[in-house]
Amino acid sequence: MSDTPAPGASFADLALSAPLLTALSEIGYETPSPIQAACIPHLLAGKDLLGEAQTGTGKTAAFALPALERIDASRRKPQVLVLTPTRELALQVAEAFQKYARYLRDFHVVPLYGGQSMVVQLRQLARGAQVIVGTPGRVMDHLERKTLVLDELRTLVLDEADEML
Repeated sequence: MSDTPAPGASFADLALSAPLLTALSEIGYETPSPIQAACIPHLLAGKDLLGEAQTGTGKTAAFALPALERIDASRRKPQVLVLTPTRELALQVAEAFQKYARYLRDFHVVPLYGGQSMVVQLRQLARGAQVIVGTPGRVMDHLERKTLVLDELRTLVLDEADEML
């Protein structure tokens, strides 16, 4: 990954939009972590990537920020699907997307996981969302019911893929 920013680079150096930079500043993120600096430019360029880093190093922002840059917020169709091994992680990742996208107009994220009412999830899906974060089983349930359609998917993330495979 030779075209990664130099150490000490800012999030602005990563070519992130003003709404994301404002949200990151409010959250208290000052400079990208090594995994973020290494991954964000490649993901913004639309490249496939396998990223590996310790817990707490900023992996969620490393994939969420470029995914948010690439969505069309005017379209309320799933454009990003993040699969997670647990409902707890699905909720955590969905919450992170919501925080990063705070200043993006018309942005919606829906977490899908077992143990939550299907009626609630159906209602959320019917309203439309650009980002879906879910566990494989519940995502498959919705795909089989045709309540989740991924025709406009641009980004697929397998978060903690080693736990799911």
